[in-house]
Amino acid sequence: MATAVAPTRRQVWAAGFASIAAWSFDLFDLFLILFVAPTIGALFFPSKVPTLSLAGAYASFAVTLIMRPVGAAIFGPYADRYGRKRAMTTAVFGVGLATALLGTLPTVPQVGLAAAALFIALRLIQGVFVGGVVASTHTLTTETIAPRWRGLMSGLIGGGGASIGALLASLAFYAVSSLFPGPAFATWGWRVMFFTGIVGAIFSFFIFEAVEESPLWTQLQARKEKIQRAPLRAVFSRPYLRVVLVNLMIVAGAGTQYYLTSGYLPSFLVVINGLPRPVAGQVLIWTSLIVILAVAIFGQLSEMIGRRNTFLLMGSVNLILIPLGYLQLARLQAGAFGAIVGSALLLAFLGNMAYAPILVFLNERFPTAIRASGTALSWNIGFAIGGIVPTFVTLASRSIQRIPVSLVSFLVAAIVLYLIGSALSPETRGRFE
Repeated sequence: MATAVAPTRRQVWAAGFASIAAWSFDLFDLFLILFVAPTIGALFFPSKVPTLSLAGAYASFAVTLIMRPVGAAIFGPYADRYGRKRAMTTAVFGVGLATALLGTLPTVPQVGLAAAALFIALRLIQGVFVGGVVASTHTLTTETIAPRWRGLMSGLIGGGGASIGALLASLAFYAVSSLFPGPAFATWGWRVMFFTGIVGAIFSFFIFEAVEESPLWTQLQARKEKIQRAPLRAVFSRPYLRVVLVNLMIVAGAGTQYYLTSGYLPSFLVVINGLPRPVAGQVLIWTSLIVILAVAIFGQLSEMIGRRNTFLLMGSVNLILIPLGYLQLARLQAGAFGAIVGSALLLAFLGNMAYAPILVFLNERFPTAIRASGTALSWNIGFAIGGIVPTFVTLASRSIQRIPVSLVSFLVAAIVLYLIGSALSPETRGRFE
């Protein structure tokens, strides 16, 4: 049984740190484009209509998310058959390398439409590796740590890792936009932002040296009769098809809440509230810090009242407070800095708490033999759907002034989907095989 496995304290700490660090490095790489979206839109997707140019930048973010399920389909079975650690090392380095190469690309004014094609191609490759990271980081620690801490680690890896990645991206954005102010940012600043992606990939190799393989996976390998030779086929077989569909309702709803709060705030603060980029960078640093508190609280809450009840509670709160928070933020201009910070912190807190228990919830939906594949596919497909939504929000707005209304409309629909999926889901706490 899973509860019979007793890893050492060093093994637990190493697994937890590596999972959080790996996910942080990769989300840092993935999020960089959100911080430079207006600049990337003008350089790679120029248009006389500002919202179309911005939508082009978000579309290049969305195509990365679309490729994440492909990465899950490749690296999930690999992690189930050959181990979580090997999958994690390969995927993390691939993300960092693809990110750094983005900084070397020529722009549309230099080579025409080929620039946009090259940019999108690298984003597609990056997405495959990001999808692969989920297969390992989102299973290694929860298979290693004591059951009473799984909810907390679910929040700290999935949400804390994302917030640390966003925090690092915020710090990079603040530093680079200060070093390359005004027009200089559109010339060299955005390139330097992408070059920083290789740093995490290099550091990850040193971190992963201390990591041991998941004890549950190792135990499974010792019982060779339990090994699943075709994990992907098993995930989409009839016994698990309904499980995957309900998972997707919850993950897509939570992913949309995340991408339309933390993911959209970098552009919202600049184009709606009129904050200078360095000032917006400072606000985003604070929102990244508040996220760590949100995911820790609600991840551990799911150990106390159950995953399902936590989802229903968070969805009900967000259905009211997120729309109100965005409508309030939309009324504020740069002079009301304190109020802008308060609204941004509230939105980041609410949007991130929604997915704090999802990682462990997905782990509990699948047995060890197919856990990496099932978790990676459910997470990546759901967040790919959520990641596409900012593009639709921008396109549906037609003008900068209508962005807040579009945001609220899409958010309400996503939260309702999240609540329906939560209501259809069974309680999973403690079901770990």
